[in-house]
Amino acid sequence: MDVVRTPDERFAGLSDFPFPPHYLEVGSGDGGVLRMHYLDEGPRDGQVVLLLHGEPSWSYLYRWMIPVLVEAGLRAVAIDLVGFGRSDKPTRREDYTYAAHVDWTWSAIETIGLTDVTLVCQDWGGLIGLRLVGEHPERFARVVAANTMLPTGDHHPGEAFLAWQRFSQETPEFPVGRIVDGGCVSSLPPDVIAAYDAPFPDDTYKAGVRQFPLLVPTNPDDPAAPANRAAWEVLSRFDRPFLCAFSDSDPITAGADAVLRKLIPGAKGQPELTIEGGGHFLQEDKGRELATAVVEFVRSTPR
Repeated sequence: MDVVRTPDERFAGLSDFPFPPHYLEVGSGDGGVLRMHYLDEGPRDGQVVLLLHGEPSWSYLYRWMIPVLVEAGLRAVAIDLVGFGRSDKPTRREDYTYAAHVDWTWSAIETIGLTDVTLVCQDWGGLIGLRLVGEHPERFARVVAANTMLPTGDHHPGEAFLAWQRFSQETPEFPVGRIVDGGCVSSLPPDVIAAYDAPFPDDTYKAGVRQFPLLVPTNPDDPAAPANRAAWEVLSRFDRPFLCAFSDSDPITAGADAVLRKLIPGAKGQPELTIEGGGHFLQEDKGRELATAVVEFVRSTPR
């Protein structure tokens, strides 16, 4: 596996991002190792809140939420998926598979030693995170799902997603920062757009962000469909607290919160929360509000 690593100087002086980096190694799947980056803020004995980002963002997305969580006494851990942020980036698109990302992320959770986890997941953070809840339910105390889903390919993905998928493959340039900006209700300033571009000095680093949209199961024969269906079998019995915190302005995942609340027992009796004024990347638009909702959820559902 050929791998590139974004130079550290690309991350120097990022706006509103004072958090020191942490690193771990996971098996690449071909006998090698990959370095993954994560943030780890707050008391080590605090309840763990695991923050998983999606496509094409990285842990920078959670910079508004982490201080709110830490002030509440929680331990906030944000992992950069392989191919994103400060984590290593395989250069061949075929090295990126749904199963590999699930394995890499689970290895990171185990290496850090996270238990009794409150999962906060958005976009691909949910495709990976909810799959992990289905495979390792004992490790998760509660879940906050934000603008995400666990697709099996058995239902139409929606025209908005298919349009995004086509764009991601057809655009000559893959402008990461502008894509994140386009997924927000607010307009991101140039320094924030630059921070989302920082992990990707050139196209050599973008194999993962290019490939991710193709990995979403959109038909029943998708390679990931059987494992996701098996995860749903567990999620349909998952009775630990489950909160949907979707925004009101995301065409990609609109309506998925109702499906999650209907199918997952732990969502019964939880608030039907809608974050107003948030786009797909609601952590950018309404990060502090989402973090406050997470804090209240943790406090209201003691283990």
